[in-house]
Parts: sequence; structure tokens; C-alpha cells
Amino acid sequence: METQSAAADLTETNALSSVANMNSLIVELEHYRRQSEWLSMVNELHARLAGVVDMPAMLEAFSVWLMPLVNHDLLAYNNVERSRRHLLCSCHGPERRQAMAVAKEAFANQPECSESCCWTSGDYYIQSWLLNQFSGSGILLVLRKGKKIGEYENQLLAKGLQILCEPLQRALEYEDLYEQASRDALTGLVNRRVFDERIALVLAQADRHGHPVTLACMDLDKFKQINDTYGHGVGDLVLQTVSGNMERMVRSCDILARMGGDEFMLIMPDTNLADAEVLANRLCQAINQLDVPGAGPGILGISIGLVEWQPGLDKKQWIQKTDEALYKAKAEGRCRVCTM
Repeated sequence: METQSAAADLTETNALSSVANMNSLIVELEHYRRQSEWLSMVNELHARLAGVVDMPAMLEAFSVWLMPLVNHDLLAYNNVERSRRHLLCSCHGPERRQAMAVAKEAFANQPECSESCCWTSGDYYIQSWLLNQFSGSGILLVLRKGKKIGEYENQLLAKGLQILCEPLQRALEYEDLYEQASRDALTGLVNRRVFDERIALVLAQADRHGHPVTLACMDLDKFKQINDTYGHGVGDLVLQTVSGNMERMVRSCDILARMGGDEFMLIMPDTNLADAEVLANRLCQAINQLDVPGAGPGILGISIGLVEWQPGLDKKQWIQKTDEALYKAKAEGRCRVCTM
């Protein structure tokens, strides 16, 4: 009887041991499965980021990778030190505007935290991370409406950010180099190369949507005389002052470029000839009133040629007509606006 009982106990012990081993094996297999899935996702993220150099495309690649794992309405990056802000929103219409406004407010009123913060703004749940692993730290923001970002989702985001940080540094460096290459060193305005790129895009949009767009070709009057009389140091100061004044007077959507020397070009999207002429006359008046060191106001002027784009007019023809309008303004007495 005792032998039978001992045998039964042994059998039960073996059975329990087998169950425990099986459970342990299942847990281990599940661990390997999740690890394998994560490695696959990591490889996918590396692949998406590998061929991307600019910040907007990098955030888009990260957002596309993240969406199946952590559904979100907006992904954004803000770097105050480098004056960089990029917002990527998957919403449309009023919801898009609302999400963008919430994100901008979140950046302005970010709660103080060492690394990661989570808070709400109206119907939106916001999760942010301080990215200080590299030079010029910034903040990455993930925003979702109506549903809190859970602990597991937060862990996935944190792991993804560990991979994203190095490419983000690369994108920041790329933007710095692009900024240097696209700006005129003396005035800070965009240069001829950027102007050529932007004017082609503006023309394509105007042709597609039928919106008005006007081009201004501008040349300073008596600038050579100022250089010869007061020196190139004063001339450089005049160019910087003129550029700063014009930049403050045009809209953020306008494209003001220094083409070289004392020549400037201004593209005014969604602007007809009459409205462009009003702005051009204001520019003429403002430049004429500038105080030139050693000479006072009134010696400097600017002549402006204006042409509104018409269907069938290509980029080269449009620029040529605007240049002709400028020379007409010069011939008619300078410091004036001429339209064609």
C-alpha cells in the first residue's frame, strides 16, 4: 500500500514538474517571439531612417513606423537652441488645426521634467521626451485625442526614440549645412539657388490652382555712388539695413532673395498686380527714408519692376519681363515702381 502511495506521489510530482517545465518553455518561447518581433520592427525602423537626411522626412518615416504600434494624431520636434520646429499631423481640416494649436501650446507651456512627461490638454493626451543625448537637445512630442498613451505604448516609444536619436542628430547637422548653403552670407536672405527652386514651385501651384502671383525685380539706386564715396564697409551696412527693412515689410509666405550685388527679387504668391504695387510703393518710400551713415536720408532709393504671372508665361519669360519693367523704372527717374 505504501509502495502504491509513493508511486502515486512520484507520478504526481513528475506531472507537476512536466507542467512547470511546459509553462516555463511557453514563457520562454513567448519571450523569444516578442524579442524576434521587436528585432524585426527595429530593422524596419533602421531601414526607413537610413535613406532620410532632412528632419520633416525623418519624422514622417518614424511616424509611419510608429502608427501601427502607437496610433497618434501628431508627432512633433522642437529645438529652441537651433530655432527648429517641425510638426507632422495625420488629421485634416479643423481637427488638424486644433491638433497643431495644442502642440504649439504644449511646446510653449511644457511642464518641467528631466526626461519624459505626460499630461492632458482638453481632449488630447500628450507625451513628451527631452532628447538630450546629443548636442543641441530638443523635445519630441506625441499627441493623441481621446485615449491615453498606455504604459506598454510608452515603452515602445521610448525604445524607438533610442534608435531615432542618432539620425535626428544627423538631420540637425544637415539642416544647419542646408541653411548655410541657402542663405546669403551678408544679408541673411535666401540666395539665387533657393529663389530658382522656389519660383518653379510657385509657378506650378499658380498654374494648377489659378491663383495670382506677382514678381518684383528690385535694384538699389545710387548704390555704386555710396560705395565709391563712403567705402564698401558702409555699402555692406546699407545692404544689411535695406534687407532687414524689406524682410520686415513683406509677408512670411513671400520669397525675398538677394540675387547678387544690390539686386533683389520678391515673389508674392496669391497677390495680384494692384496689391503688389501698393507694397512696392511702400518699399520705395521706406528705402528712400533710410539714414545712410555719413550721408543721411534721401540719398538711397530703390527701383522696382512688377509683372503678374499670366497663363502660358514660363519662368524665363516672366523674369525677363520683370527685368524689363525694372529698367523702365530706372529710365523714368529711379526710386519708382513700374508695371508691365
